Amino acid sequence: MLLAMTFDIETTINHQPHRLIHHIAFKMGAFASRASRPVRYTLVFHAEPQFVDTVKQAVFAAGAGRYPNYSECCWTANGTGQFRPVGAANPHTGEVGVLEKIEELRVEMLCDSEETARKAVEALKKAHPYEEPSYAVYKLEDF
Repeated sequence: MLLAMTFDIETTINHQPHRLIHHIAFKMGAFASRASRPVRYTLVFHAEPQFVDTVKQAVFAAGAGRYPNYSECCWTANGTGQFRPVGAANPHTGEVGVLEKIEELRVEMLCDSEETARKAVEALKKAHPYEEPSYAVYKLEDF
């Protein structure tokens, strides 16, 4: 009878919205709170192959591409960039009004904070030869 009563109490407690067992485990450090996890970002940019190494080195120097025991980490893939310079554009490649398709590399790297992401984008803009470099910054979720 005592065993059945203990089971019933435990089952009742654990089926509550804020389970006692999870609360105790959290207090013991079994789960990291979202607030304690660092906010990380992925920086993605595109450049012609002959310019990629120069841009990567500038972005790495700004702090991107680092993991706890690694540096200068990135992922690169081939692709085709397309653009048509218009108006007062001053394109590095191509002519105003003419559709351009060029081989480019897509480079992705981790930024371990918002500050690092901002510094990396600033370095990217300075090192990249294009008037308007193609880039994106994505905020990452930690599961």
